[in-house]
Amino acid sequence: MSDNAVHAKDHSASRGDTRLPDSLIFGCAYYDEYMPYERVDRDMSMMKAAGITTIRIAESTWSTLEPQPGVFDFSHVDRVLDAAGRFGLQVIVGTPTYAVPAWLVAMHPDVLADTPQGPNRYGARQIMDIVNPSYRYYGERVIRRLVSHVADNPQVIGYQVDNETKYYDCVSPDMQRLFVKYLRRRFDDDLDRLNAAYGLDYWSNRVDSWEDLPDLTRTINASLGSAFDHFRRNQVSSYLSWQADIVREYARDDQFVTHNFDFDWGPGWSYGVQPAVDHFEAAECVDVAGVDIYHPTEDDLTGKEIAFGGDMTRSLKGGDNYLVLETQAQGQDGWLPYPGQLRLQAYSHMASGADGVMYWHWHSIHNSFETYWKGLLSHDLEPNPTYEEAGGFGRQVAQKGVGERLIHLQKRNKVAIMVGNDSLTALDWFALETGFPREQGQISYNDVVRRVYDALFELNIECDFVNDKADGSLLEQYAMVVVPALYSTSEDTLRALDAYVRKGGHLVATLRSFVADENLKVWHDKAPHLLTDAFGIDYNQFTRPGEGLTLDLHGMAQTEPTCEGLIELLNPRSGTEVLASYDHPVWGRYAAATRHDHGLGSAEWIGALPSAQGMRQLLSDAADAAGLHGPARDLAGVVTVREGINAMGEHVAYLLNYSSEEVRLDSPYEGHLLVSGGQSDAQAHVGQGQPLTIGPWDLAIIVK
Repeated sequence: MSDNAVHAKDHSASRGDTRLPDSLIFGCAYYDEYMPYERVDRDMSMMKAAGITTIRIAESTWSTLEPQPGVFDFSHVDRVLDAAGRFGLQVIVGTPTYAVPAWLVAMHPDVLADTPQGPNRYGARQIMDIVNPSYRYYGERVIRRLVSHVADNPQVIGYQVDNETKYYDCVSPDMQRLFVKYLRRRFDDDLDRLNAAYGLDYWSNRVDSWEDLPDLTRTINASLGSAFDHFRRNQVSSYLSWQADIVREYARDDQFVTHNFDFDWGPGWSYGVQPAVDHFEAAECVDVAGVDIYHPTEDDLTGKEIAFGGDMTRSLKGGDNYLVLETQAQGQDGWLPYPGQLRLQAYSHMASGADGVMYWHWHSIHNSFETYWKGLLSHDLEPNPTYEEAGGFGRQVAQKGVGERLIHLQKRNKVAIMVGNDSLTALDWFALETGFPREQGQISYNDVVRRVYDALFELNIECDFVNDKADGSLLEQYAMVVVPALYSTSEDTLRALDAYVRKGGHLVATLRSFVADENLKVWHDKAPHLLTDAFGIDYNQFTRPGEGLTLDLHGMAQTEPTCEGLIELLNPRSGTEVLASYDHPVWGRYAAATRHDHGLGSAEWIGALPSAQGMRQLLSDAADAAGLHGPARDLAGVVTVREGINAMGEHVAYLLNYSSEEVRLDSPYEGHLLVSGGQSDAQAHVGQGQPLTIGPWDLAIIVK
């Protein structure tokens, strides 16, 4: 029997009914094979004492599982699973394919990705070519052997396929050959269509034979380069689906498949839309979306990164609950949580709809690259304040009447942010400041997205995310849709947005939206293409704002926010309200932000990138115009409010204090004060308007 035919089970039933447990998945990654000595019973005893329910194993250990080709050793997996059984812990098993063993590279050097910087060398993780046939062969073999080995173990509740997968900037011959095949299918073997779509006559880039399609590594054609990035993102989705399909051949019907998506890495932490993965497409193959969220702590803890990551991940599966498969415990230097912060962070994940919070990782590793990315335990492996605070949270949510009222939280948000990977790529090719490839330190697509998201967060306006292929039936669920810098857009999307406004929606778009088609070819009519009537504006010129240029926000607060990067010189039509103009002797005759009624709805255009304060003021005014009012907005600037409906149909409101100061407020709701001041009491009652005090880095949860 071949290595790829290891007693596969037939699972013809749909996976759509796979459910998460009816209690919070609270846990950590656990690496028994990294330990300096054998202590699995001691570790699991400490986990149980801290209320930990679940561990994640195996995703990093291909060379341990298969020390030589075809020689398998599952002893460390069995040791952990046996101990988990004795201590009643659940286990998520990861496929180990994101870090290749040395023997594989020695036998098949082509498994390493070629990149624009040259061929990868062995050592780091995530250095492989995910489409390479040799890599796929050996990867499939180890997945089958591992999953078939553990599938019947009652402690195993699910599987994580791979780890933070991307295309790793691969420009290998295999990747490029597949790209050519993709182009031939897309353009029906018609090279004239290819050349026209991508504008390849420019600088003699025209291709008149498929055999002459050049290496993409140094292309100067943004359309072709963007298409290659789009294709490589597709390969990530295909790769994850390939793994998920293999796992499901063995998985029990009560086991789920997930993946830990991550984000763009901004100023040292999880920041924005992931450039190398289309999360919406890739998440189609998993039962439960998973995520890794890392963020600043100590004096820099704001909750924004936690909320952004949660809102994005929840949106991937139509609002379904998700798992935080990795977040920090002690983390890197400067992230040691102040007293109360670890607990506040854990509840913050639940406030976004997470049904699981898991730390990377249990113990701090004693050697190699991540020695100082610290876990719940420090290098002495003894209890410490971080471990103790995690235990306080774990024991609290395990109390009767607490945890079961907080999991399976469903959101009913009235605002959505539309995002698109192709637009992210476009603004790397055409930077806001220059129109040429973006350099480090220049404004990115994610800077604009986060400027919008952060403003909404500060206004206590919760939101979902939709991708740039969203149709009218999805858009119509929202009172307001915000579109930041959506440079590349299909005409189908533009028509859907126009129809959304005509039917009564409130649309807000920012600068550099709707500039080009799916191929990054700039539209050749009045901007914004197809939407000049909806927005009641047009423009054909833009420039840099110059240092210190401010916006005059008409009828709003008296502050004069600065703007950066680029300003569009908007020409409002008759009947269009000018919300802001430029405080400038020349550009002052143009509008900077406008609002226009269109059909039953209205559309706003923000033609600049205002400061955080300015964006907050503009979006607050937009929310007023969209009819978005309520107690949460009234508490903006006092506490962060996150809300939802639990599985019992109760309204759950989290009041989160991300500050070192005690705050006092009148309760926005009547109900049970389920959690407050570090305590939980399902019977405690609070009346609407009753004074509440929330301590530094603390929270209150009201359930009704």
